[in-house]
Amino acid sequence: MDTKALANLLFPDVTDTPEALEARFPSRNLPEGAVVTRMAPSPTGFVHLGNLVQGLTSERLAHQSGGVLFLRVEDTDAKREVPGAVEVLINTLKHYGIHFDEGATIDGDNGIYGPYRQRQRADIYHVYAKKLVLDGMAYPCFCTEEELNAMREKQEANKETTGYYGKYAMWRDRSLEEIQAQLDAGKPWVLRFRSTGNIANQFKFNDLVKGELTITENDVDHVLLKSDGIPTYHFAHAVDDHLMRTTHVVRGDEWLPTLPFHIQLFKALGFKLPKYVHIGPLMKMDGTSKRKLSKRKDPELALTYYKAEGFPVEAVYEYIMTLLNSNYEDWRRANPTAPSTDFKFSPKKLNPAGNLFDYAKLCDISKNEIAKMDAERVYTLLVEYAEEFDSEFADALKQDPDYAKAILAIGRGGKKPRKDLATWKEAKPYMGFFYDQYLQVPEFDEKFAPSLIKTVLEKYLATYDFADDSNTWFDKVKAITEEIGFTTNMKAYKADPTAFPGTVADVSTMIRLAITGKTNSPDLYTVTRILGYDRTVERVRKAMEQL
Repeated sequence: MDTKALANLLFPDVTDTPEALEARFPSRNLPEGAVVTRMAPSPTGFVHLGNLVQGLTSERLAHQSGGVLFLRVEDTDAKREVPGAVEVLINTLKHYGIHFDEGATIDGDNGIYGPYRQRQRADIYHVYAKKLVLDGMAYPCFCTEEELNAMREKQEANKETTGYYGKYAMWRDRSLEEIQAQLDAGKPWVLRFRSTGNIANQFKFNDLVKGELTITENDVDHVLLKSDGIPTYHFAHAVDDHLMRTTHVVRGDEWLPTLPFHIQLFKALGFKLPKYVHIGPLMKMDGTSKRKLSKRKDPELALTYYKAEGFPVEAVYEYIMTLLNSNYEDWRRANPTAPSTDFKFSPKKLNPAGNLFDYAKLCDISKNEIAKMDAERVYTLLVEYAEEFDSEFADALKQDPDYAKAILAIGRGGKKPRKDLATWKEAKPYMGFFYDQYLQVPEFDEKFAPSLIKTVLEKYLATYDFADDSNTWFDKVKAITEEIGFTTNMKAYKADPTAFPGTVADVSTMIRLAITGKTNSPDLYTVTRILGYDRTVERVRKAMEQL
């Protein structure tokens, strides 16, 4: 086969050369050991937790080494592309602290290694496609969909491996005249890689997460260019990662089966192979077994879920770091106030098998993160959340910012701050009773007669003095307890519950329900200080009327 004639036949308009492209995209001037990596999502509109895991891995590898993180949009599959998906992706990752040094942006491209959208790079891919044809490493295939389906059915019937290889690679060794005839007839074609691999051969490969792997050679003649001239992911990523000078490829381990082909392709193109970081899947318990998080079954896979639930960015970030490196939690305990960027991230500490998603642990981390914030920051983030997801509550919060901040300051600060909130979504149920429009009608324990509850509330109003300190206030509650025959001695009550009709805890709950409509609330004395004398008294009187 005259490969030069074939290359000119297939790519008559390609005049650029690999050498010219090497000069156009020179090696990066970076410190020794600097990592250049990327996020390269498809613009499908669905940004998931796995994107954040991979993004954070890439970001840490790049930025802690003085390297570069760039965003490349792999939009070669036009059927899957969703309008506006790139904007959604960029904004979502920015929300979670993943910032790119260069690459695709909402307004275009930022950087000299672009274009960063693959559909805009067709002319570049064609240069290397022509090179592979010249080198005898690629050829056109004119198989129809019907022929490929028939081939697959025959392979399945014979219990053979499916694919375009060996005796089934029907266009692999056709003559130049046969190819010319098909082209003259206007027949569509794809460009296939001419594999030199043999599945009887194996070799060793080192992945930065999986360690040493035993790889079986690829013998399939995979498609490089589709019939519209747009490359497949396999071909495009090899060309792009080389020209953009990527040193590390971070991706999900679902790509491991394609690794033999990618290694083969880089070698055929004469490119240096980047280091690979194959991340295991995120899983969850389903009964007694583990399974991968599913887009269809698990809302927590979507990053929009965490924003809608109101998890602070800091909490999600901290949680992901605990998934990525097993020693992060120990480091955090030893460095409670240090920025997470001080932690030395290592891909070798990623779990090769993937991580188990633990919602309860995320909530615990989130409680800790919110507890560390001052009231000013909590207020700012809560209002920001409410403006998007509960505008009525946002209006209430903004009506009197000082009042809202006083509520949010309860139990904040000190060595053991309260940990009432795991998400901003929980704030309204937690503190809504401070606002009259959200105050619920109290539901008192039916084991106590309404007349008894009314007596307790009457006595509370008779002795309530806004000038009292917390000790005096509680002494009066205890006095009411004893006046109605209940006990203030909790040890005696626990020893013999039948000896007393109730305790000071029951009396406190009656008062708490009258003032807050809830059995659980922050410190009741502090609540009354924020509500003020008039509103406290008004609420108790209204509760008495409802009995």
